[in-house]
Amino acid sequence: MERPLQTRITVLLLALFTVAATVFAAFNFIQENNYQLPTDGVWWVEASGGLEAQRVLANSPAQKAGIKTGDLIVQANDHPLPRYASLVREMVRTGAYGTIRYSVIRSGVRLPEVPLILDPLDRSNNQGFRLIALVYLGIGLYVLFRRWTAPHATHFYIFCLASFTLYAFKYTGKLNALDQVIFWGNIIAGALQPALFLHFAVAFSDSRRIHRWLIGVAYLPACLVIGLQVTAIQLWSATALLQHRLDQFTIGYQALYYVLAAIIFFVNYQREDQPLRRQQLKWLTRGTVLAIAPFTILYAIPFLADAQIPDLLTKVAVLALVFLPLTFSWAIIRYRLMDTDLIFKRGVSYTLATAALVALYFGLVALAGEVVRNRLPSFGLWGLVAAIIITAQLFDPLKRGIQEWVDRAFDRKRFDYRETLIEFGRGLSSQTDLDALLNSIVERLPHTLLVSRVAVILTEKTGEYRLAAGHGLQPSVLDGSQALNLTFLDFDQPDAGSHIFLENPQQALHLTDSERRTTALLDLNYYLPCRLQDRTIAVIGLGRTSEGDFLSSEDMELLESLAGYIGIAIQNARLYQSLEQKISEYERLKEFNENIVESINVGILAVDLEDRIESWNAQMEVFCALPRREALGKRISEVFPPTFMHEFHRVKNDAGVHNLYKFRLEMREGEARTANIAIAPLIARNFQTVGRIILLDDITERTELEVQLSQAEKMSSIGLLAAGVAHEVNTPLAVISSYTQMLAKQLRGDERLSPLLEKITSQTFRASEIVNNLLNFSRTSSTEFRETDLNAIIRETLTLLEHQFKTAQVKTELALGEKLPPILGNSGKLQQVFLNLFLNAKDAMTGGGTLRIATEANGLIGVSISDSGSGIAPEHLQRIYDPFFTTKGAPKHGQRRGTGLGLAVTYGIIQEHAGKIHVESQVGTGTTFLLEFPMLRKPAHV
Repeated sequence: MERPLQTRITVLLLALFTVAATVFAAFNFIQENNYQLPTDGVWWVEASGGLEAQRVLANSPAQKAGIKTGDLIVQANDHPLPRYASLVREMVRTGAYGTIRYSVIRSGVRLPEVPLILDPLDRSNNQGFRLIALVYLGIGLYVLFRRWTAPHATHFYIFCLASFTLYAFKYTGKLNALDQVIFWGNIIAGALQPALFLHFAVAFSDSRRIHRWLIGVAYLPACLVIGLQVTAIQLWSATALLQHRLDQFTIGYQALYYVLAAIIFFVNYQREDQPLRRQQLKWLTRGTVLAIAPFTILYAIPFLADAQIPDLLTKVAVLALVFLPLTFSWAIIRYRLMDTDLIFKRGVSYTLATAALVALYFGLVALAGEVVRNRLPSFGLWGLVAAIIITAQLFDPLKRGIQEWVDRAFDRKRFDYRETLIEFGRGLSSQTDLDALLNSIVERLPHTLLVSRVAVILTEKTGEYRLAAGHGLQPSVLDGSQALNLTFLDFDQPDAGSHIFLENPQQALHLTDSERRTTALLDLNYYLPCRLQDRTIAVIGLGRTSEGDFLSSEDMELLESLAGYIGIAIQNARLYQSLEQKISEYERLKEFNENIVESINVGILAVDLEDRIESWNAQMEVFCALPRREALGKRISEVFPPTFMHEFHRVKNDAGVHNLYKFRLEMREGEARTANIAIAPLIARNFQTVGRIILLDDITERTELEVQLSQAEKMSSIGLLAAGVAHEVNTPLAVISSYTQMLAKQLRGDERLSPLLEKITSQTFRASEIVNNLLNFSRTSSTEFRETDLNAIIRETLTLLEHQFKTAQVKTELALGEKLPPILGNSGKLQQVFLNLFLNAKDAMTGGGTLRIATEANGLIGVSISDSGSGIAPEHLQRIYDPFFTTKGAPKHGQRRGTGLGLAVTYGIIQEHAGKIHVESQVGTGTTFLLEFPMLRKPAHV
């Protein structure tokens, strides 16, 4: 028969058997759920005259009715019981929950008729067996469809199908045609399954050592089991003891074959030299032992010894059988043989996690329902439903926690090293030095993957590779003394795979001689490309683990993802290396330019086309009292006043440089600054305007000095002029005053002329006072300076003006600093200064007010004189120190007529004392004069 035809027939037969088994299993499950087989809970055996109770189960109907071990029943419902089958027919006729009456003889004495209520037979274990059956069938189908051409794949599927039939077919006792099919199907599958498993173990270990006659002998016990069942039904009496012995023989035969298969796996594992075969056999042996040991120890041996088996142990033994298909399925799929250990561990962890989760879930649901039913009975059925739903919602995070814990418990080392690898991959991009990066790779991978050899091969040009770093390789390979032909690593070809796997690097027959010598020297099993934009940047080579095992496919998937990070990191390191010199030059040039900008004594800022600040030097921080981190990104309108923004918007779109000379800026703190401002377009290399650059030269102090200098020059000129005028005017004034006084004496009593002469005399004295003030203003004679206490001078001056302040309703507030340091000054002139300022303050407060005088020492001696008067108009502030400038030309009631020389004289005296005078005034609010004098010595510490 031709091979294709044979294959088709095999596939067709397997499909028919699979469909038939699945259909019968489904009908069997439905029939078992719809039919309850009654039981009394006693193991009966035939004895002389009836049936003897060998074992009475706890809490069974027989125990509740008083049946004891050793009792003999002779009748059931008045029917004799020569065989156990007779009792079964009576129980089936009575039915579950029906009452059956036993005639019992105990110790030779016939007891009164014993009625007992039959219970339905507990078939809960059958559901566990069916679950295992589905696992077998599912894995068998997966293996068959995934790699049906692989060696032993068909054999493995037949084993899985027989296992499915064995665990899914359960005799119900209904005695119909379906039950007959299920009964014989279960017997045949139970006989063939151990033989198929042993055959599979022998064939998988080493098919070259198998003798066909030996395989035939292995199936003889299976034929014997089937023959015994047929003989027992056809020829022998259907006794309970016979059925038990047949079951013991079948279980013993299964356990024996399972143990033999495990021994075969273990022996071949010890003999195997090839790493791949050894890896397979290692985990096949462990999987077999894990499944067979509980079945043999907890179920088969106690059953053969007629020992009572607890139900929990039976379920554990049944659950362990699921590991057979889990571990063996991946051994069939040859290209993923390295996953056997991974699937084995996952099978264990997921099975245990699922069992724990199911038990915990139903426990929580039952607890919630019980709480609602007992504590909140008013909620009724809806409260119970709500409690179950809430419990299910809260269960999800608990489920994830249990699963994570199980993963860590069963695969802690691999779990930890995967987290380490992921963290390592994410941190690769932070390394920019190529040599350090390569050393990090070849040092980190062996510790995390536990591989013995690692190599990093860089792509120099198209098709050219260079070994750049390695771990565990031969010294002659690392130092470059051995020539390497790495052309087989061309992963840029269209048909190149995700990696290269060499099972035996010493015998890579598909390579050329030079390439084969290279693979032998490197002795690496895996080569993974590090790609970037469909271009291979480097290749990572890895050997087997330190224990001689291959990596799993999950390891390879993780490494393939990691290779992408490595490729990006290597490319970045190369770019950093190639641009290092240019970056260094750029940094030096950038630092040089920044130093110029930061060192220049001019504020420089740049704004983009949206008027957002992009550059802000140190001088701008001082000028605007705004740190760079707060200024960058803000709009310029948020920093500068509207007056400047008006000028900025007026010229911003014009070409060329625009200058604003002595521009007054009201800053955020309320301080006024004066600056020369230049506004120019910011041009890029392509001559496109990308923003504006603004230069601010703070000339506030310079302007103040210019004003003071101008004032000093003006005062000097006026002083010279005043001296000349005073000398020229004094003479005629003296003559006028003398003659007027003489006339006044002669015309005393003349009512018409005397008042005129008095007015002439008064005006003459006034003119003389003005002339004397001019002389005092212009006098340049030396003045005696000595240690002077400003607080004492202020108090003396206030004493002189006490009566005038009281008459004008002016209150005084003193805040004189304690232990104020002395200054070097002239008491008389300083008293004149305070007298002028106090009288001006009184005249400004026509309706009364408050005069506040304060002194303090803060590097300089400061005096503050504040009134609550009418204030000075802004246009007059710059002229108050000019001689003869006064706002008292038409004095109001309570004011004295001003000469315009008081503040001019005051200014001169303060300059003479090396001091400064400032004025702050607001119309309608008041005026404050601030005086500063250098202190003679530092204040004493208290």
